[in-house]
Amino acid sequence: MIEEKAVLRGARLEVLDTTLRDGTQAEGVSLSVNDKVAVAGALAEFGIDLIEGGWPGSNPRDADFFEAMKGRELPGGARLAAFGATRRKGMAPENDPSLAALLDAGTPVVTIFGKSWTLHALEALGVSLEENLAMIRETVACMRAAGRRVVYDAEHFFDGYYDDAAYALATLAAAAEGGADTLVLADTNGGRLPEEIYAATREVVARHPGLTIGVHAHNDAELAVANTLAALRAGARHLQGTINGYGERAGNANLTSLIPTLVLKYGAWLRAGGNLERLRELAHFVDERANQHPNKRAPYVGDAAFAHKGGVHVSAVLKNPRTYEHVEPAAVGNRRRFLVSDLSGRSNLLAKLAEAGLELSKEEAGPLLDEVKALEREGYAFEGADASFYLLARRLRGGDEPFTVTAFKSWTSGDAHGRWQAEATIQVAVGGRVVHTAALGEGPVGALDNALRKALLDFFPELAGVRLADYKVRVLEGQAAGTASAVRVLVEMEGGERWSTVGASANVLEASLKALTDGYAYALLRMKGGGG
Repeated sequence: MIEEKAVLRGARLEVLDTTLRDGTQAEGVSLSVNDKVAVAGALAEFGIDLIEGGWPGSNPRDADFFEAMKGRELPGGARLAAFGATRRKGMAPENDPSLAALLDAGTPVVTIFGKSWTLHALEALGVSLEENLAMIRETVACMRAAGRRVVYDAEHFFDGYYDDAAYALATLAAAAEGGADTLVLADTNGGRLPEEIYAATREVVARHPGLTIGVHAHNDAELAVANTLAALRAGARHLQGTINGYGERAGNANLTSLIPTLVLKYGAWLRAGGNLERLRELAHFVDERANQHPNKRAPYVGDAAFAHKGGVHVSAVLKNPRTYEHVEPAAVGNRRRFLVSDLSGRSNLLAKLAEAGLELSKEEAGPLLDEVKALEREGYAFEGADASFYLLARRLRGGDEPFTVTAFKSWTSGDAHGRWQAEATIQVAVGGRVVHTAALGEGPVGALDNALRKALLDFFPELAGVRLADYKVRVLEGQAAGTASAVRVLVEMEGGERWSTVGASANVLEASLKALTDGYAYALLRMKGGGG
């Protein structure tokens, strides 16, 4: 294994990103033409070699994307690839409309996939094994004659290899005879093991010394990254995957994990290796375009990737980050975070407050730690509500409250026509002045937020740009059943940036008001330079 790892040191690897094609086959993921154009540009700027834009012969959106990309030069030397299948059975390549659409896309590179598994050739395509080989050979030759570089994707290669190795290898020979310069071995069903991937790839590399061998792995057994690394250690020098692992079923090999692993741990050379500090930014950009919430537990790029919660961990990381971090967070554009919970020690609290610019002595940290643990027993959770934690520390130090809610009420009423309307009243005190307001809303919490904002704007007009961005409520486990259950409310506020606050109570409106009050209080402190 040590020798295999050394084989990749300094090795030049080519990366094909298929987020725009295979990634959009993921459940819930859809990209417009404009989205695809934007993502293609971001991938190119990051240093991806080949960007597979879609299958122009299969749907109008992909055809429109390739039309939109004509005349555009991708930055950094990246090249666009169009994806397609081998010719139809019984049809000459030059007469196949799907291949014509592939050429009309105008890309310098085409990715052709063909059948490697006898099961698929005989049953899925319904052709003889000999005809399947001819379809592969003739399609690749047609693309080469049109001046395209051909990356041949051997679909289901590993399943086919372990079912009938001679035939799977014959399909690769047919692609090579047609003129493909890159043979990509696909674990399409995503169920093969790393040792199987390694052994099969090693044989293919030995059989085709003049060609580039690649790997395309799916993640159905949670092994796509491991299988890709196995193929590369066996001699493959081309890898395919998607940003954030998007893809059919359980997804594709995750490039946001593979690229930093190959560069930082194997010492391989990738064009994207010089831009690793932009990796998290790219991952979140693609999430945003795909309308997906970023995976906070994603390796390297997730919010939790370098988040430390246990007191022993935090104490050690403050002395030397290598004690609990496998790479420097900044190397991949991420940052170190310290979480506060009932598992915390004083080191957590001091480190977290230092992030917000609030210095606390070890003696002061003791009462704060006791208060955090007491509140978490009541249902609070501060690890996802940094703003509430900061305000708690400030209160314990005697900091002034910018305002106080002295009374509130919220209710819902209906009319004879079945229409329902929520209304809330609230009383807020600032200094020696008290204001009482009322407001309507789509629900009791919305009405309460509207009433609170209305009252506060009378004192603090600068809050006009602050709004409630997200609201989550959770019934707490281990509490009494039914209406007596305690709830935790997590609120996210927005005003230039975002911050989160928390409230807990047996009354959902009270819990909501606690979180909303903290949200607006933190906004005021930030505006005055007193917030993190």
